[in-house]
Amino acid sequence: MVNVDHPFQDIETSLKKAAGALKRARVPFVLGGSLAVWVRGGPEARKDLDFMVKEEDAERALQALVDDGMRPEHPPEDWLLKAWDGEVMIDLIFRALELPVTDEVIERGEEMNVFSIQMPVMSLDDVISTKLLSLNEHHLRYDSILQMSRAVREQVDWDAVWDRTKRSPYARVFFKLLAELDVITPPAQVDGKGKQIRVVGEASRS
Repeated sequence: MVNVDHPFQDIETSLKKAAGALKRARVPFVLGGSLAVWVRGGPEARKDLDFMVKEEDAERALQALVDDGMRPEHPPEDWLLKAWDGEVMIDLIFRALELPVTDEVIERGEEMNVFSIQMPVMSLDDVISTKLLSLNEHHLRYDSILQMSRAVREQVDWDAVWDRTKRSPYARVFFKLLAELDVITPPAQVDGKGKQIRVVGEASRS
């Protein structure tokens, strides 16, 4: 089954169902992905739902969704499990790129009201960092993450995200784009003598 855009009402229904099942099963989780940005003012998410769980809890989380009527899937990827609520796909992610889901990741989440349900929502710094680190030559679309970044830019610690992602050439290009569009102030670095130097996108402003 292909992952396609869904009516936002379907996303809402599946999110409520999945979050309720995980809470009843007492599986620690945080809501991740695009919905973690949407709930803070970002664009609507219309594809799959991402729940971040610890690896040791992943099978138990999947069983909780199955017990609530969803269809399980064990994909070939070794970093997630999936469940289907009708045509809506739910990802149970236990190892994002360079970010294993641990107690610390879950504790960094923020308790928020999502569709009238209190649930932990993934840190924006974690969401943006993992999205940037997922960019590669085969998956190089900046439109979605640019829309998200514009919407929540004042809520993100961009210096921290830069430190986590600057080794990626695709992330460096994205930071330059953000700076050129005046979405962010270019992140600062210091040289060996403690003097601040200009980085991403700033040289073009001189």
